[in-house]
Amino acid sequence: MSHPHNDTLRADIAARCRVFPRHDDGLTPHGLKRAAVAITVVAGDDGAAAFLLTFRAARLRAHSNQWALPGGRCDPGETAPETALRELHEELGLELRAGDVLGMLDDYPTRSGYLITPVIAWAATAAVLAPNPDEVASVHHIALAGIAREDAFDFTRIPESERRVVRFRHDGDYIHAPTAALIYQFREVLAGRVTRVADLEQPVFAWK
Repeated sequence: MSHPHNDTLRADIAARCRVFPRHDDGLTPHGLKRAAVAITVVAGDDGAAAFLLTFRAARLRAHSNQWALPGGRCDPGETAPETALRELHEELGLELRAGDVLGMLDDYPTRSGYLITPVIAWAATAAVLAPNPDEVASVHHIALAGIAREDAFDFTRIPESERRVVRFRHDGDYIHAPTAALIYQFREVLAGRVTRVADLEQPVFAWK
């Protein structure tokens, strides 16, 4: 299925976000810190819609050399969209506004102590990126058509947990949860399906 980056797609994603019955009880589970990430829909080189994914810099103290969506911990008094847009600008130099936010997905609790809110954002014009080398080793455009493939995701098991581990296949590599779980739910929302992901497990290396 083709996903041209245009106003029709923007309206469609916004409509699907509006009807998505997001799980949100307004409370942060004990011991978890609030965080937010941006799933930012941009135009790829071929004009098709894609979202931005980063590979984290080796010098970072936590989760270095891992795939991630732009994002980070919420500052005091900050909403999830405000955090996601701030981090998007700090990490990639891309400045979007509140009106560019299309919606939010379910909060996802991580083994490393965060409750992540995925924020869906739209970049209307060609996204000129300036990655911050202190945080980002590389930035990648992941086509929406790519995550819609039937074989884009798979599920496996680990001895340390009874929960399934979700993985996203990308360029000969596996991207794991939490990032893979958030992308998986985004794929499901795009397809008009309600699929919960909070019970999907992360590999042990992501627990710290």
